[in-house]
Amino acid sequence: MEITTTSPLTLAVIVASNREGRFGPVIADWFLAHATQHTDFATDVIDLGDPGNELPTALSYDPAPAVRDKLAGLSTRLAAADAFVVLTPEYNHSFPASIKNLIDWHYTEWQAKPVGFVSYGGISGGLRAVEQLRQVFAEMHAVTVRDTVSFHNARGHFDDEGRHKDPTAPDAAAKTMLDQLAWWGHALCDAKAVRPYGG
Repeated sequence: MEITTTSPLTLAVIVASNREGRFGPVIADWFLAHATQHTDFATDVIDLGDPGNELPTALSYDPAPAVRDKLAGLSTRLAAADAFVVLTPEYNHSFPASIKNLIDWHYTEWQAKPVGFVSYGGISGGLRAVEQLRQVFAEMHAVTVRDTVSFHNARGHFDDEGRHKDPTAPDAAAKTMLDQLAWWGHALCDAKAVRPYGG
């Protein structure tokens, strides 16, 4: 029996930086212009720079009511996602605490779902942060796709209007990553429809 998904996948785009003066929203806008045009996806943006998405760093099995309210919204959105893109800078050869905190407050929401990465930073383009995040998401039973989108010395690639100055290569990279996410997203949704994931 062949089972295939036909409805769009829900793609949660997580903007990881919450740093003052962050460049992440510029890259997020650029990436969302590609993601929203991809016919396999309906997007949901989770911006960790939004105070409404800020979670305490002290994890708890019995969080305060205000934390429960935030978790109710975030957890529902993560659970509803069929795939994720983490848009991350690189700070001191690693990723921001904000994304690790979001990951650590959740578990089943990540399981058996694909994760792609858009990264930015200095000379490395944020790729060291991505390689570390791959290990974290493996522990969460998620599947990371191979191809990424990365920007070294990111501010120099965009004009004052947030447009990429030479978009051919990054546009192609975004399409490749989104296509891989779509394949894995549909494949995993189809598989879970036949047999629930046993993680």
